[in-house]
Amino acid sequence: MSINCEILDLRAFLLVSETRSFHRAAETLHLSQPALSRRIQKLEQNVGAPLLERTTRSVVPTAVGQDLLPLVRRMLEEFDGSLFSLRGSDEHRGGQVTIACLPTAAFYFLPSVIARFHEDHPRVRFRILDLPATEGLQAVERGEVEFGINFMGSSHPELAFDALLEDPFVLACRRDHPLARKRRIHWSDLAPYPLITVHRTSGNRTLLDGALARENLRLNWFYEVTHLSTSLGLVEAGVGISVLPRMATPQGEHPSLVTRPLSHPDISRTIGVVRRRGAQLSPVAERFLDLLRHEWRDG
Repeated sequence: MSINCEILDLRAFLLVSETRSFHRAAETLHLSQPALSRRIQKLEQNVGAPLLERTTRSVVPTAVGQDLLPLVRRMLEEFDGSLFSLRGSDEHRGGQVTIACLPTAAFYFLPSVIARFHEDHPRVRFRILDLPATEGLQAVERGEVEFGINFMGSSHPELAFDALLEDPFVLACRRDHPLARKRRIHWSDLAPYPLITVHRTSGNRTLLDGALARENLRLNWFYEVTHLSTSLGLVEAGVGISVLPRMATPQGEHPSLVTRPLSHPDISRTIGVVRRRGAQLSPVAERFLDLLRHEWRDG
């Protein structure tokens, strides 16, 4: 069954949801409140469920409305971006790419690829949601983004995964730490030292704990943090040592931190592109993905 929605209906729903007010949304759209209400009612009829719940003081999205909001926001952004791109004569120079990306990849690897892409496509805009693994996968599944850069520990029925590179777990410690003198370190070498780790709900922690459990290894997790960047700060302060993906460590020479490979066993996460199965990407997103694959696989 097809659903026919006008752009103004979607804008009306988005503005009412964001302002929590029919009055303010109507003023912004230059509509009367009855006309705005008709727009919302028509959209609700098309969707087949109430989207807004009206109270005496405010208006809030229903559960269905909350699920619809990210998709509507993205649809309007892409529509506005397409209108913007029509001002240029070359379709390759306009448009928007919306990505959910692991924070580590967004910080260390993605900027260089975007900079190279920008040289040939200077009018393409990027909307990057730097999200943890689980939230990033959910954003792809909901259609909030066109694709994600993530790692997957298990298959997902609604998502397709295209591997790009292996990202091994490494040790991060201060230059004056005893382990810094070793060229390669076994996991068993970490036992005497307090370790800093991310929270047990993290995708990285789940992957790491599972791999170590299969080898009957137990480590002395002493400090637990939410973000990988926080663990590096604690390492730099001399509080302890940390195990984290190489992608999350400083690239090049660092004044006080070093990384060392870990072996017995070798543990890594596979970074790749996550897409909804059967979903079509915009032409500009496909071009960016082609460059991303080339840069990360061959570079």
